[in-house]
Amino acid sequence: MKMSLPESRIAQVGMSFPSRPMALLALMTFICLGLSSGGAMAQKSKAPDVALEAFDHNNFDRSTGVDNKWFPLQPGTQWIYKGFTQGDKKRVPRRVVQTVTDLTKVINGVRTVVVWDVDYKDGKLQESEIIFFAQDKGGNVWQLGELVETYEEDGDFVGAHAWIAGMDGASAGIMMKADPRPGTPSYSQGFAPPPVNWTDRAAVEQVGQKVCVQAGCYKDVVVIAESSKKEGPDAQQLKYYAPGVGYVRAGWQRKGEKLRESLELTEIVKLTPDALAKARAEALEIEKRAYLYGRTPPAELTKGATDAGGQ
Repeated sequence: MKMSLPESRIAQVGMSFPSRPMALLALMTFICLGLSSGGAMAQKSKAPDVALEAFDHNNFDRSTGVDNKWFPLQPGTQWIYKGFTQGDKKRVPRRVVQTVTDLTKVINGVRTVVVWDVDYKDGKLQESEIIFFAQDKGGNVWQLGELVETYEEDGDFVGAHAWIAGMDGASAGIMMKADPRPGTPSYSQGFAPPPVNWTDRAAVEQVGQKVCVQAGCYKDVVVIAESSKKEGPDAQQLKYYAPGVGYVRAGWQRKGEKLRESLELTEIVKLTPDALAKARAEALEIEKRAYLYGRTPPAELTKGATDAGGQ
């Protein structure tokens, strides 16, 4: 199968610390905050004013076997998306590469799958992050946190932020229901208090849709409407999920949506062992730099996986 990884520039930037003194200072500040007993985040934490999902780590058994019909996560799978976003009164090209690594990480008592996500804006690296997902016994897929690094146009590191369920007031949320149905109540996709301000919520907009994108045409597509308090009440992003594939298109609705992002799946890649090993290494480097790293168990190779790259 064809092998694909984000540009080699990612490896160069992701594997080394930024050269700018201010960026280093910012990074060290994040590390110090995270390793303190409470951290600045805990001091600023406040209870959410919306209902969160009832999370019970005992409701997870084979949590890394994520086979939800609309949100499957098979290690070595990579999705490549292309589209546009709004920036400075003009449409800007955007490219996103998502890779399911062969790493797992225990968060809040649940072993999660580590997904590496890289976002390019106008051909330049904007964000590189790792996200943590797990599936409960009922087939619902949960998000238990993320570690995000942002970069300037010249590739220099700008800063990082993170939220981890069970720490500093953050809570896990549901990314995909086992049986999504229109008309059911909205649900939390996770919560993190200031300064992260993760308040995303979702509701099932439509089911049984047909969608055609560059990667192909899909039936029985589920449309999820996502919103966030920080984006305002009149802004929604629409995500389209195809059975056996996952997320195939993103759009938006309502005039309050500022970014007006549009993305569509252009290619699905099955990584070679060497390419998967490189993705794993990049994800581990993000985790090592994260300011919460010292307060959570480290990510590790999935049981039974082959360390082909020698990482």
